[in-house]
Amino acid sequence: MITSERQPQRLDFDALTARVYPDAEALGAAAAADAAAAIRAAVAERGEAHVILATGTSQLAFLEALAKLPDLPWSDVELFHMDEYVGLDGDHPASFRRFLRERIVDRVGPRAFHEIRGDAAPEAEAARYGGLVTGRRIDLTCMGIGENGHLAFNDPPDARFDDPLPARVVRLDEVSRRQQVGEGHFPDLGSVPTHAITLTIPTLLAAARVQVVVPETRKAEAVRRALREPIDEACPASVLRRMPHATLYLDRAAAGAL
Repeated sequence: MITSERQPQRLDFDALTARVYPDAEALGAAAAADAAAAIRAAVAERGEAHVILATGTSQLAFLEALAKLPDLPWSDVELFHMDEYVGLDGDHPASFRRFLRERIVDRVGPRAFHEIRGDAAPEAEAARYGGLVTGRRIDLTCMGIGENGHLAFNDPPDARFDDPLPARVVRLDEVSRRQQVGEGHFPDLGSVPTHAITLTIPTLLAAARVQVVVPETRKAEAVRRALREPIDEACPASVLRRMPHATLYLDRAAAGAL
C-alpha cells in the first residue's frame, strides 16, 4: 500500500525497478530529488554534470519540482535535450528547446544548454549533435515514454535497440504525431512535422543513471506493453527492463493497466 511519496510501491520487472506514487506531483517530487542527488554526486566527483532532459506534458511536474530545489550546482551543469522537430525554429510554440528554456534553463541558469537546431540542415545537425553528446560522459538521462511506447522520437517500427548512430533524422509515427495534437502543442495533425532529429536509444541509455517519468492514464497501455509483453522494438520502452541503472517513476494512473 502506498502511504506517501517517501514510501512508494516498488515493482521489479527483470532488471528494471518501477516505483508507483499516488499522483503526478508526488512522482515529480521524488524523481526531482533523485535527479538532484545524481547531479550533486557528479559535480562532487568531477566538477561537472551532463544531463539529458525530455519534454512534453508528462515532464511538467518533474521539471517544476527540479527547478525549485535549492542549492543545486547549476553553474557546473550542462543540459542537453533528446529530440526536436525538423523545420521548427527555436521560438516556435511547439519547439522542444523553447519548452526547456522556459521551464528549466531560464529559471536555473545552467553552465550551458546545448540545443538541437531543428531549422538547420537535418542530417548535418543530427551528426553535429550526436558527436556533441557522445563526446561527453552523460551522468543522467531523464525521459518519458510515448503513447506508442517510444523513447524520445525512436518510434516503432523503426526504433533500434542497437542503433549504430548517436542521433538520427526519423520519420514520426502517426500515433506519435497525434499525441502532440492531444497534448495541445499543435492545432491538428496536418500542422505536426513529419520528421524529427532524435538521440537514439543506445545514446539515451548510455547515461550513468536513467530516470523515466511516466504519469497519466493515457500512458497506461504503453506502460503495460513495456513491462508485461516481450522485450521487442515494437515497443521501444520494453528495453528498459534490461537496464539495472534505470528507474521507472509511475503514478497510479499510469500503472493502472499492470
